Amino acid sequence: MPSTKSSLAALTLGAIGIVYGDIGTSVLYALKVVFNSGLVELSPANVYGILSLVFWTVTIVVSIKYVGLILRADNNGEGGLIAMLALASTAMHEQSRLRGALLVIGIFGTAIFYGDGVITPAISVLSAVEGVELLSPAFTPYVVPASLVIIFLLFWVQKNGTGGIGRLFGPVCALWFVTIAVLGIPHIAAHPEVLGALSPHHAIRFVLQQPGTSFVLLGALVLAVTGTEALYADMGHFGKQPIRIAWFGLVMPALVINYFGQGALLLYTPAAVDNPFYKLAPSWALVPLVVLATAATVIASQALLSAAFSVTKQAIQLGYLPRMEIRHTSVHETGQIYMPAVNWTLFGAIVLAVGLFRNSTNLAFAYGIAVTTDMLITTVLTFFVIRYAWRYPLWLCIAATALFFAVDLMFFSSNLLKLVDGGWFPVAIGIAMFTLMMTWKQGRALMNEKLRADAIDLPSFLDAVFVSPPTRVEGTAVFMTAEPGTVPNALLHNLKHNKVLHEQNLFVTVRSHEVPWIGMGKRLEVESLGRNCWQVVIHYGFKNDYDVPRALEQLRGRGCELQPMTTSYFLSRDLVVPTMGGGMAPWREKLFAQMHHNAGAAAEFLNLPSNAVVELGAKVEI
Repeated sequence: MPSTKSSLAALTLGAIGIVYGDIGTSVLYALKVVFNSGLVELSPANVYGILSLVFWTVTIVVSIKYVGLILRADNNGEGGLIAMLALASTAMHEQSRLRGALLVIGIFGTAIFYGDGVITPAISVLSAVEGVELLSPAFTPYVVPASLVIIFLLFWVQKNGTGGIGRLFGPVCALWFVTIAVLGIPHIAAHPEVLGALSPHHAIRFVLQQPGTSFVLLGALVLAVTGTEALYADMGHFGKQPIRIAWFGLVMPALVINYFGQGALLLYTPAAVDNPFYKLAPSWALVPLVVLATAATVIASQALLSAAFSVTKQAIQLGYLPRMEIRHTSVHETGQIYMPAVNWTLFGAIVLAVGLFRNSTNLAFAYGIAVTTDMLITTVLTFFVIRYAWRYPLWLCIAATALFFAVDLMFFSSNLLKLVDGGWFPVAIGIAMFTLMMTWKQGRALMNEKLRADAIDLPSFLDAVFVSPPTRVEGTAVFMTAEPGTVPNALLHNLKHNKVLHEQNLFVTVRSHEVPWIGMGKRLEVESLGRNCWQVVIHYGFKNDYDVPRALEQLRGRGCELQPMTTSYFLSRDLVVPTMGGGMAPWREKLFAQMHHNAGAAAEFLNLPSNAVVELGAKVEI
C-alpha cells in the first residue's frame, strides 16, 4: 500500500509538470489580453462578468468535458487525437464513407496541432520575459532577443534528452501553482466580494447585455483553457487518476484564485490593466517571479515539443508522413525521443512567429484557432466513439456531446474573426502539414498499387529459382518488403549481381495498426516457404517502438535461428517518377516525389544495424 501511494504521488507530481504546464501559464496573458483588447470597458460589472465567464469556461471545458468525459475515451490506456481517431475509425469499419470522412477530419486536427506547437512556446516565453518591462522601460528592446535566446537553448538541449531536467518539471510547476495562488490570496482577502463572480448569473448578464462583444471576446477567453488537449494526450503517461487529482487538488484552485486575485486588483487599481498578473506581486518579488514564470513557460513549451515528437512518430507509423531520423534519448524510457527535422523546423517557425508578432498581445490574435479546432474535432470524434464503440443510445450520445459541441463551436467561430489579424499563421501551418500528410498517404497508396500490379509472386519465384539453385552461402538474409508474398527488388539484385542465396532467407513486412500497443505475444506472423525461406509479418501499434531485430528474436524455437553476426538486412527503395494524371494533381505528384526522394533513415527507423544494405529498385510511375 505505501508503494502504491508513493507511485500515485509521483505520477500526480509528474502530471502537474507535464500535463498542466500550458494551461498553468495562461494566467500570464489571458485577462491582460481581454482588457487590453479595447472591446470592453474596465468597469466593476464587466470585471465580474469576465471573471465569471473565465471560471465557467474552465469548469465546462476542462473539468466537465475533458476531465469528466474525454478521459474515459481511452484507447488501451492511451489518449490524444490520434488515439481517439483510431478508436473512432475502428468502430466505424462497416461504414467506409463515414470512416473516411472521420480520418480526414482527425488528420486535419493532427496537422493543425503543429500550428499550436509554434504559437505556444512563442507566446508563453514572450509573456514571461515581458515582466522585466515593469522594472524599467529600458528593458523593452531586449524582450524579443532574450526570448529568442531562451527558445533557442530549449531546442538546442533536445538532442541530449530531458531525462535529467525532466525530474524538475513537477516540483517547479508545483511551486508555480502554489506561487500564483499565493499571489492572488491577499487581493481576494482584501476584496472578498470578488468571489461573487463564481455565480453564473454574472456571465449570463454580461452576455445578454453585450452579446456582440461577448462573442468577439470568446476568442480571448479561450486563452484560459489552452493546453487542454495535452491533458488527454498525456493520459497514457500518467493515467486518469493522477491527472484528475492534480487538476482538482492543485491546478484548478490555483488558477481560479489567481484569476480572481487579478480581478480584485483591477477593481480597485485600474492602472494595473497593462499587466495585471505581474502587478499582483510586490516590487521586491518581481525579479524572482519573472525567473519562475520563465521556467514555467519553458516547461510548458518542452511538454508541447515532446508531444510534437510523439505525434510525428505516430503519424509516420500510421503512414501519413515519411520516415525520419528518430533518436532515443533515454535507455530507460522508450517514449523519450528526439527528431532533429521536427525540432529545427518548429524552431524556425517559432522564430518567424516571434519576429512577425513581436509581443504576447499580438500573438494572442494568432492563438486560439488551432486550439479550438482540435477541441471541436475531439468532441465530434467523441460522439462516434460513445455511439459506435461503446454502443450507447443515440439520445444519450447527443445529450453527452451537444453542450460541448455548442461551446466549442462558439469558441471556434469567435476565433475565426482573428483570421486576418494573425490567426492565418497557425492555420497556414496546419494546412501545409495536412497537405503533406495527405499527399504522402495517397502517394504511397498509388505507388503500392502500382508495385502490386507489377509484383512477382514470391512462392512461384522461389520454386523457379530452386529448379537450378544458386550457390548457398552461410548466414541469414533479411529482405524487407512492403507487401508479403511479393519478390523484393533487393533479392533480384542480389541474385543478379552476387549470384548467391543465403542459407536462411527471411522476407519481412512491417505492419502498423490503429491501436496504440501490440504486445510481443502477437508481434509475429510466420509462414514457412520451404528451403529455409520464411515469410514474416511484424505487427506494431502506433505507440510501439519499431525494433525489427528484437522482434525476429522470437523466431528461435520455430525452426529458424538467427545469429546477429551472420545476419544481413536488405532494404529496397523504389525510385518514384511523377506522371500526369496518375491520381493526384501534378503539383502534388511532384511534391510526393520530392518527399520520397528526401525520405531516409529507414534503417534507423526500423532499428536495423548500421550496415543494412539499401538497394535501389526500379522506377515506379504514380
